[in-house]
Amino acid sequence: MAKVTLLSLKGEKVKDIKLNDEIFGIEPNEQTIYDAVRRKGASLRQGTHAVKDRSEVSGGGIKPWRQKGTGRARQGSIRAPHWYHGGVVFGPNTNRNYEKKQNRKESRLALKSALSYKLSTNSIFAIEKIEFKKASTKDFIKFLDTLKITGKTLVVVSELTDELILSSRNLSNVKVIESHEINTYDVLNYKNIVMTEEAVKMLEEELK
Repeated sequence: MAKVTLLSLKGEKVKDIKLNDEIFGIEPNEQTIYDAVRRKGASLRQGTHAVKDRSEVSGGGIKPWRQKGTGRARQGSIRAPHWYHGGVVFGPNTNRNYEKKQNRKESRLALKSALSYKLSTNSIFAIEKIEFKKASTKDFIKFLDTLKITGKTLVVVSELTDELILSSRNLSNVKVIESHEINTYDVLNYKNIVMTEEAVKMLEEELK
């Protein structure tokens, strides 16, 4: 059975807690992980890029020369695509939807796969609780140092507090979320996952 060491705020071992093998001990499914990451990346695209077609560029309201008798090719507008400053053909526009879909079963499998992978690489840390009497970035850094955690860290708690949010928001390599917000992209994007004991229970209850 999968298990992880539960630590105190001082970094001392409290006990070993058993984890649900169906969530933290499965064989990672690489395809669902790939699809979940692509879906997340697509959702982050703003879709604000666009170009002007021939109806949107300025000028070109009059026929440049008469249809026949000039010896030149017939032209209807100087803003046709082959003219300098003409409109763009089939260019990107804001009507394009980059959303990718993944059904709920696959999405949950991807998250379980990512969590199982992280546990297999000893990148998941469990802690009794995370409490700060006041908002202090210095105390948050000290907390991570006590656990001997370095690098990008995802902190998962059962409930966010103002002190926790204010203490961590100035750290670019730290993200604090509630257990129901956890997703495959964040699990893989961060080197370490720190979870409170209550957050582990809530996550297992949601994913079982």
